[in-house]
Amino acid sequence: MLKSLIAVFLLAAGSALAQTPPPAFDTKAGQAFMIEASTGTVLLAKNEEKPFSPASLAKLMTLDVIFDAVTRGEISLDTTYGVSENAWRRGGAPSRASTMFAALKSRVAVADLIRGVAIQQANDGCIVLAEGLSVSEAEFARRMTQHAREIGMPRANFGNSTGLPDADSKISARELVTLAQDLQSKYPDLYKTFAQPDFTWNKIFQRNRNPLLPLTMGVDGLGTGFAEGEGFSIVTSVARDGRRLFLALGGLGSDKERTEEAKRVLEWGLSNFKSQRIFDGDGTVIGTASVYGGETSSVGLVAKSPVDVYVPVNNPDRLTARVIYRWPLAAPVTQGYQAGTLRVFSGTRIVREVPLYTDAPIAQGGLGRRALDALVELSETLLFSWLWDTPAPA
Repeated sequence: MLKSLIAVFLLAAGSALAQTPPPAFDTKAGQAFMIEASTGTVLLAKNEEKPFSPASLAKLMTLDVIFDAVTRGEISLDTTYGVSENAWRRGGAPSRASTMFAALKSRVAVADLIRGVAIQQANDGCIVLAEGLSVSEAEFARRMTQHAREIGMPRANFGNSTGLPDADSKISARELVTLAQDLQSKYPDLYKTFAQPDFTWNKIFQRNRNPLLPLTMGVDGLGTGFAEGEGFSIVTSVARDGRRLFLALGGLGSDKERTEEAKRVLEWGLSNFKSQRIFDGDGTVIGTASVYGGETSSVGLVAKSPVDVYVPVNNPDRLTARVIYRWPLAAPVTQGYQAGTLRVFSGTRIVREVPLYTDAPIAQGGLGRRALDALVELSETLLFSWLWDTPAPA
């Protein structure tokens, strides 16, 4: 049974007196999700779990799989793959779609294929990588979906490496941000490819297709997409003044609207928030968890690092924090065991979740202690069941 403990009420700096909450910020996008990277604070969420077609944003998962393979030594940047007729026809010059113009039956190094995909969103580059690393593009797509689960994307699905129309391919705005974070945090050197302004291959010069890069606002990635009937989408990251934001938008009406809206949302996130520490990471007990059958009846819960949130600069919201853990926590309990989660709320919206760990070991108690705790547990369980089954008064 999950048990919650209201740990503390927090007032943002300067808000000791009641203040008017900041005006709500909305976006034209049908789906949106934005976080501040260092704190994990959610700044904007709108239909963030609603799935939509990744379109060309599927290429980001193709690169995540490739970056992972390079980092683990499965392949190297010097590995070369052949350009099949399938890759050439479906993704190359004959396709009249985004391409790096890889020549039929030529061999291309992984490093160049990465540049073609990251800078030009090249379909032929994706297919060559997929066919080279796996037995087929279909098999590579299965690997993409499996990799998505491994990095914390519970529902995303990929039917191909390019994002070309596929009924089974789905992703959410929240998952796109998870993917962008993974690319930037795990593979910082390879991630820099997204910010390269241009790319020349097969004697053809092409500029980076990311419309936010030329705006000199600190954007350093990632990509765009378009799906018929679902509109224009983008996932991007901006780093400025020691802060990094990740943003995903979907369901926009035009290429122009996508660029303007992404810029507007990013500028709002950069200009209207500041970082504030709400708990130190020096062993300060944030909350306690009840222990069943232990020498003591409770154990302190601490965070491994300071807990910061990103709060509005003007008219800060009042924050509340709540400790959630699974009750009862049975002895013996080791020190450093992840026993719960700290959830920080702005109003009713969760802005940050932080794992909490036990601050001390708790040995198993004597027979009398265990018997008493068993009686308490039974009483609380019966009370909970009665409350659950009792109908509310009319």
